[in-house]
Amino acid sequence: MNITVFEVSPDERQELDRLSRTLPVSLRLVEKNLSMETLSLAEGAEGVSTLGRSRLDRPMLEALEKLGVRYVSTRTIGVDHIDLAAARELGIRVSHAAYPPAAVADFTVMLMLLVLRCYKPAMWRQNVNDYSLKGLMGRSLRSLTVGVVGTGSIGAAVIHNLSGFGCRILAYNLTDCEALHPYATFVDLDTLYRESDIITFHVPATPETCRMVNRESLARMKDGVVLVNTARGELMDIDAITEGIETEKIGSLAMDVFEHEQGIYHADRKTDILKNKDMVYLRQFPNVVLTQHMAFYTEESIVSMVDCGIQSLLDMKEGRETRLEL
Repeated sequence: MNITVFEVSPDERQELDRLSRTLPVSLRLVEKNLSMETLSLAEGAEGVSTLGRSRLDRPMLEALEKLGVRYVSTRTIGVDHIDLAAARELGIRVSHAAYPPAAVADFTVMLMLLVLRCYKPAMWRQNVNDYSLKGLMGRSLRSLTVGVVGTGSIGAAVIHNLSGFGCRILAYNLTDCEALHPYATFVDLDTLYRESDIITFHVPATPETCRMVNRESLARMKDGVVLVNTARGELMDIDAITEGIETEKIGSLAMDVFEHEQGIYHADRKTDILKNKDMVYLRQFPNVVLTQHMAFYTEESIVSMVDCGIQSLLDMKEGRETRLEL
């Protein structure tokens, strides 16, 4: 099977080389995003694989269909960069990736601990040989109530991690999960907002979840609430979040994702002027930790994402079922 792989990063090459030797595939590796300018590199391919920076909207999918591409994979869990409805109409089959939930779950708890123990201002001080403690008093996770919004594989893993800290755990999901009952109490979203000291979000970006954290929902939360987002930046109304930090309604904020992060995160922009003013402004606060969409970024995750991206294309072509098809 001929496959063009776009957005290839150096850390993916070893696994891609291994797959090219062990699977009946011929891989064309392209570092650039899939775009109208790079589309010709997919000529002769039956399938293409991308990451999240390539926008597979209707015009792009129509162009791929004209080239004879029938199978598309994204080496990401999220698929908000793909017009799935258009793909179905065009007869293009689409799959996404999976990776062990521990990567994001561990990172999520790390972010909680970073902001609870004031590590960002402590690190700043150490850089100028200031080892004072004033203003650095933290809080113990054990003494707090943590609300987990979304109990899919990652949310469930977060709950399992948190259970070892002895904190009270509340959970909200569209469907109940009996396997998590020994660790968390399932409640409605209003109750979770009202009673949680920390709230962490693990839901996909959909029309229903877009801007779910806004002025109205913040008003239902505790004063000084800690918010953690390792899911999608679109969950947050950034104007409301910024206002919440400025008024101290939000005690701390930790985000591994940011709306309009494309072209900034995963790139070296040291000497550039960043046009995402909200990101630049929020980064200054001592109680705000922003990381560069790296919660997923472990050796195990990269191998799994590459394997899913290639194997699912092959499975779809050869008529085998794949749990990753959308």
